[in-house]
Amino acid sequence: MDFGVGFLSNNVMLPILDFFYGIVPSYGLAIVALTLVIRFALYPLSAKSIRSMRRMRVAQPEMQKRVKEIQQRYKDNPAKQQEEMSKVYQEFGNPLAGCLPVLLQMPVLFALFATLRGSPFSDVNYSLNLQIFPQEQIERIQPQAFATPPQNIYITDSFHAPILALLPGGSKLGVGEKTKVEFQTAEGKTLEQLVAGQAKSQVKPRWQVIKGEERVQINEDGTIEALAPGDVTIQGTIPGLATNEGFIFIEALGRVGAFDEDGNIHWDILGMVLFFGISLYVNQILSGQQGSGSDENPQQATVNKLTPVIFSGMFLFFPLPAGVLMYMVIANLFQTLQTFILSREPLPENLQKIVEAQEKAQSKKDAAEIPFEPGRSKKKA
Repeated sequence: MDFGVGFLSNNVMLPILDFFYGIVPSYGLAIVALTLVIRFALYPLSAKSIRSMRRMRVAQPEMQKRVKEIQQRYKDNPAKQQEEMSKVYQEFGNPLAGCLPVLLQMPVLFALFATLRGSPFSDVNYSLNLQIFPQEQIERIQPQAFATPPQNIYITDSFHAPILALLPGGSKLGVGEKTKVEFQTAEGKTLEQLVAGQAKSQVKPRWQVIKGEERVQINEDGTIEALAPGDVTIQGTIPGLATNEGFIFIEALGRVGAFDEDGNIHWDILGMVLFFGISLYVNQILSGQQGSGSDENPQQATVNKLTPVIFSGMFLFFPLPAGVLMYMVIANLFQTLQTFILSREPLPENLQKIVEAQEKAQSKKDAAEIPFEPGRSKKKA
């Protein structure tokens, strides 16, 4: 049994999604509600990570100083060096402590991401790789059924089921042979039967030959006829019900990319990409990653400044569906608000003393500087 991303998506994300859609029949609002529920559920883990990183940022200069002194003083006594190191970590905390909460919440976030990339928000694709042999080799082919992994498919707004693509005769065909791709559940109920049982359903698969178009012919009902030897890849697509559904300023939740084939700009997606970058930058300021202190590593400062640009630009070159972008924007806003709230918390007494000492040293430095007009040198005392 799968207890990974697929399990979380099917047994946690989708029931929450169905619940909120049952209250307010809007997939846009359902995405908002699902995102907020998951972020609130992960709040304690995320908060622990933010607190740990905040404390490490304050303690890092002093920790590095103490660690160097210990390494120098006890370089010939590893046991004593390890003992003193442990005392430093007990006083300031372990630098790796903030990583564990992040790792624990990653499977849930991956499952949420996968849920919003599938049905009903996006079209679901099934890829079938076929091998076609010459007619004289047909006798050597041993029929063996081939099935893809199941994917959750929304038949109607209120009904969905895991559907797989099945080739009953297998993925190896001889020239002149025919086979038919069947979409069905693991129990053997076909997609046609599921659609027939739902009066409002209009789900109909589409077919496309991705590779070896001259070697096969495929009909609208999924019947494949082998024409010539070689490798073939066929893609069957089941449309998502909410692909063309809009929400507020978003024209279509399933739309992918800020630019279409004709070069037209989709301002809704471009706006979300830009807003994501801005919110990421604000989050960095609140978490102290955009500091401008004199002791800051110049290389790290450059990386921090470029991070919002790189991540935002990535969504332009590797586009995501609008519904997924909306989730990422909402999640990042939530993270920014959480960082702001936690940044107002008082630090432990030992770290607060470090902050006060740094502020005092900075104020003395600022007071010692003599203001002068631009382009003129300072007067000698």
